[in-house]
Amino acid sequence: MAGELDGAPLRGRGNDDGEPLEIAVRMVAAARRIVALTGAGISTDSGIPDFRGPQGVWTRNPAAERLSTLDAYMSDPDIRRRAWRSRRESATWTAQPNPGHRALVELDRTGRLDTLVTQNIDGLHLLAGHEPGRVIEIHGTMREVVCMSCGVRCPAGPVLDRVDAGEDDPACRRCGGILKSATISFGQQLVAADLRRAASAAAACDLLLAVGTTLAVYPAADLVPTAVRHGAALVIVNGEPTSYDDIADAVVRGSISEVLPAMIGAAPAD
Repeated sequence: MAGELDGAPLRGRGNDDGEPLEIAVRMVAAARRIVALTGAGISTDSGIPDFRGPQGVWTRNPAAERLSTLDAYMSDPDIRRRAWRSRRESATWTAQPNPGHRALVELDRTGRLDTLVTQNIDGLHLLAGHEPGRVIEIHGTMREVVCMSCGVRCPAGPVLDRVDAGEDDPACRRCGGILKSATISFGQQLVAADLRRAASAAAACDLLLAVGTTLAVYPAADLVPTAVRHGAALVIVNGEPTSYDDIADAVVRGSISEVLPAMIGAAPAD
């Protein structure tokens, strides 16, 4: 194990004296190979609602979940039209990275953030300044569009401009196929290479930092037991309880935009 805290392995320090934030600060400072796993909670302070929280998109409008179901999208033109309107109206296009995103960039600059795995599709981690090669967007990105027939990918902006101009279900201009946001829909397989890379990073890290995720969506949540099984410490930062609080070394509650900068800002930059 590369990272140690006061001469002891990082793992198993959850019963240390001190408040959870204090413990987390020391663990982050001691770690030398960190994997961050982020979920919707890190982006809510940027004005992007989560999906399943009390004020989540699907909580308030359960029918909206159907827009993200692959079979429905591919078979029903009305679903596609509604999905394009929803994408056009998304808060993502005006959202900016918040202090939580920027804190992870600062951690990246210390050279100790090995990999950032995000369940988010908003692209804010990359907008905040991370090197693309260090970020795995495990559920894809809504900032690109893919043709479901020929596989061509392109930025979402020009396609959304076509929606604004009156094309309610824009087709691929190369082959005429159905266009879809380059996100992983329900019923669609995740990218196998991304899963392998994320699992490998989790198995090799000395600290897994889970931020803004309930750790209830798989297979991304599997990264937590993978990391712990291989001896990594686990720090969870989330506003609500998660599925793995009971095995965490530190569980920190509070605003991610406040907690994460405080936690990472205390870490050394060597």
